[in-house]
Amino acid sequence: MRPHQKLEAWSKAVDLVIDLYKATEPFPREEKFGLTSQIRRAAVSVPSNIAEGAARRSSKEFGHFISNAQGSASELKTELIIAHRLGYLSEAAFAELFSKLERIGRLMTGLSRRVRTTSA
Repeated sequence: MRPHQKLEAWSKAVDLVIDLYKATEPFPREEKFGLTSQIRRAAVSVPSNIAEGAARRSSKEFGHFISNAQGSASELKTELIIAHRLGYLSEAAFAELFSKLERIGRLMTGLSRRVRTTSA
């Protein structure tokens, strides 16, 4: 079992979840069960999958969960673009959140490479 709390990708992803909860708070009320919920669920899925994978016994399983986290991050990018285009996120907020998500993506790519190297 790997300590997921020591992984920078996990830590940055948790920070992003907090940022996104705050950013989606002023979204229109009618989006509560729509885009707001989708953004929050995808965001929470990223660190959750990293943590679950870190708890697995094999590197192959860990890699699978990192892949799931990367998929959730990709979904989240799409949802942020939609929120921005609908005018729910300002240009500055969108740019900051998107930049943080890109950084997390790079961290996950590095983590994935490291896990694959370990299991090879």
